[in-house]
Amino acid sequence: MITARLFGTLILGWTLSVPLLAEVRPGPVPAATSGPVYVLPIDGPISKATVYTVRRGVKEALSGKASALVIRMDTPGGEVPAVEEIMDILARFEPTDRTYTLVVKDAYSGGAFIAAATRKIFMQPGSVIGAATPITMGQSGVNELPPKLVSAIAAKIRVAAERNGHDTSVFDAMVNKQVGLVKDGKELVVKGDILTLTDRQAFESYGKPPRPLLSAGTVESLDVLLARTGLAGAEVRELKPTGWEVISSWIVAISPLLISAALICGYIEFKTPGFGVFGIMGILFAVVFFFGHYVAGLSGHEFLLLFLLGLVLIAVELFFLPGTIIPGLLGAFLILLALLKSMVDRYPTDPFLPTMPQLQLPLTNLIMGLGFSLVAIIFLARILPRSPMARTLVLDSVNANELSVPKASPAVGTPGVSATYLRPVGMADFGNGPLEVATDGEFIEQGRSIRIIRVEGNRVVVEAS
Repeated sequence: MITARLFGTLILGWTLSVPLLAEVRPGPVPAATSGPVYVLPIDGPISKATVYTVRRGVKEALSGKASALVIRMDTPGGEVPAVEEIMDILARFEPTDRTYTLVVKDAYSGGAFIAAATRKIFMQPGSVIGAATPITMGQSGVNELPPKLVSAIAAKIRVAAERNGHDTSVFDAMVNKQVGLVKDGKELVVKGDILTLTDRQAFESYGKPPRPLLSAGTVESLDVLLARTGLAGAEVRELKPTGWEVISSWIVAISPLLISAALICGYIEFKTPGFGVFGIMGILFAVVFFFGHYVAGLSGHEFLLLFLLGLVLIAVELFFLPGTIIPGLLGAFLILLALLKSMVDRYPTDPFLPTMPQLQLPLTNLIMGLGFSLVAIIFLARILPRSPMARTLVLDSVNANELSVPKASPAVGTPGVSATYLRPVGMADFGNGPLEVATDGEFIEQGRSIRIIRVEGNRVVVEAS
């Protein structure tokens, strides 16, 4: 894992001089386009929260028909999985030849990886890029990865560099200390060391015909970069990290538990009279779920609305059209669809139907959440009707002045009327005042004719008649 602690271990062996803007060599200027330029900041250690910021920015840029995407970078590196995910996200931006990196100060480690995933790299005076050897942090301190893993990571960055027209040997020398780097007979880094370049070194030209080693130019600011790339005067939209990205990373990680918690609370709420704490908790769990996926750049508000519509249809089935089945089934379908779609990483340029790779993780999370909730609901179905909590909730729903407990339970077969909604516990009247009863799982609306089918101690079981 590439970690932020690498920042503290890097020491520059020379003083960086500040080159003048006049040193930027002229090159072909592409035609200006009318779309806005989106600027995505990568500041500090790279983590899952950084992934969410970049994903959200790329999707907004695609929706906003951006003419270019600029990564403004100052980072000591970060987690390898997060870095690789960001590289894949940047590859989704179109036009592919309008992605730029502006190294403000440092682009160490994973920062160099991400820079390779953009078409051109610009550097501000005094900035540095390189030192991308992947490491892990253990109890014994900093440890290098085995050569096989280093080779695999080097291949990943080599593919990105080649796709964007960069010199792959430069990035190989940044990742693998065993390769070294020689250009035009000049040894830029010896075997056993890793390559780190200042802005001036990255802009030096080698080969026939001569071309810059890595950097497309040293620029003093973002405005100069835009002028150099034919984007002067374009509208600039800078994405601002919200601060919620870190929290959303935890929310997304526990999404199966949130799904399960919301469904379990919903089950308990429907099994008890009225609307109370479990209904509120279920809604809160769902809101947290959708909020986390919204911040992560996965879900839009439309999926929360779809989820709420599903709840409304289920409520219509339970309270207004019991037994019709269709509203309840449609509501359940909409709820599951909203939960699933909110976890799909879909881009504006993607087709309407998600692919199987896009569905793999969302389906796994959804199945896990449903599995957890199913086990819990089966358990609750056995203990809830007899629990003190159910008794308390039922008694609270009945006027205490109307409550009288008969001296003995009516006999099996005695007819009566449900005094409250039975879900499946509630109150019934058999002519001697309200009596607590339960069904075998059936929901019976208030005022319905019922009869006793068995008596188990103090528990009276009824069914609709």
